[in-house]
Amino acid sequence: MMTMEPGKTRIGWIGTGVMGRWMCRHLMDRGFSATVCNRTRDKARPLLDAGAEWASSPKAVASASDVIFTMVGFPEDVQEVYFGDRGVLAGAAPGSILVDMTTTRPSLAREIDQAAVQQDVHAVDAPVSGGDVGAREATLSIMAGGGASAVDAVMPLFEIMGKKIVHQGDAGSGQHTKMCNQIVIAGTMIGVCESLLYGYRAGLDLEVMLSSISGGAAACWSLDNLAPRVLRREFDSGFFVEHFIKDMGIALREARQMGIVLPGLALVHQMYLSVAANGGQRLGTQALMRTLEQMSNVHPDSE
Repeated sequence: MMTMEPGKTRIGWIGTGVMGRWMCRHLMDRGFSATVCNRTRDKARPLLDAGAEWASSPKAVASASDVIFTMVGFPEDVQEVYFGDRGVLAGAAPGSILVDMTTTRPSLAREIDQAAVQQDVHAVDAPVSGGDVGAREATLSIMAGGGASAVDAVMPLFEIMGKKIVHQGDAGSGQHTKMCNQIVIAGTMIGVCESLLYGYRAGLDLEVMLSSISGGAAACWSLDNLAPRVLRREFDSGFFVEHFIKDMGIALREARQMGIVLPGLALVHQMYLSVAANGGQRLGTQALMRTLEQMSNVHPDSE
């Protein structure tokens, strides 16, 4: 298995959006050359300006790279990026490593792994948690699935992008772990927003209230990072609602296949479908607060 060396190992990156841009930039800042591709070239401009090379297709990225990272939106995007005449697998050379950091279906991660094995290519599924803040500050939690040798090989690259990297097991196990993460986040988000709504109606100073509960048993990432955005009425940044709906949908489908019932997740999924139906699909997940305010006839923006 190859050794990751700045100036020698060639990095490919497909998907330079809110998170992918920063994750790729961290690797470039450590001396790795990068070839990038994105559906919209303008979103890759910061990386191109920093010295990355542009490729016209996922296949072209793979042909120019030793390790190919993908960070796109939906399972159908992953399918398109990896398979077909212009896909990553069509351009990947034997011995190269494919790392999908998109949150997608565990079954799709296994499908990519099986296709990769057929052409002597290694595949790793490595979804992340930490949002845009974690991507920008290189503090992501990375959940890796795939063969141990491939995960070990790319570990130095993961350590540039994140703080907590754990190999969960075989192909697909990284995605299953991310589903566990999203189930927790779903319950946490409704709790954070309902807490703020309750505190507002009770007449509390919300910043003072948060200073107390964030130091106790309620402490969590969402309370620290997203509750302050709600107080500032910042709803247009962070992890997109439409992507969270996608993740919860995957988890609910996986749960049905395993014969388990997740009523809490189903409730939050329905709440976020309401957020999207009201035009909030491209807002951050903290935009759930606005839907809860509407349901309670609370209008902080007009007061």
